[in-house]
Amino acid sequence: METLILIAHVLLAIVLIALVLLQQGKGAEAGASFGGGASQTMFGSQGSGSFLSRVTAVAATGIFLTSFALAVYAKQRATSISDQGIPVPAVVEQQSAEPGEAPALQQAPKTAVDGDVPKAD
Repeated sequence: METLILIAHVLLAIVLIALVLLQQGKGAEAGASFGGGASQTMFGSQGSGSFLSRVTAVAATGIFLTSFALAVYAKQRATSISDQGIPVPAVVEQQSAEPGEAPALQQAPKTAVDGDVPKAD
């Protein structure tokens, strides 16, 4: 379910970006009123402004709802992880190291291999 909401969220974000880029600025309306041929458009004499504004509002509402749903899923996941009793890092450090002792590194002695020693000419 969370994956479906995430896919819808990404698709809505892409649609919202496209809708915002398709809309004209407020300054373009003044030039269109002086014979811009707006009465012959597909969206009527008002143009596509109100249609695109409504679709943008619907997409923005969808983004809000999917964001809210994803936040609820994230909270539930965080609660379930904290309920499992993950040990606190300070406790792990106290258990793994004895006070006053430094861990000793043990290395195996390195033996020379024929490829390691250059040949004498």
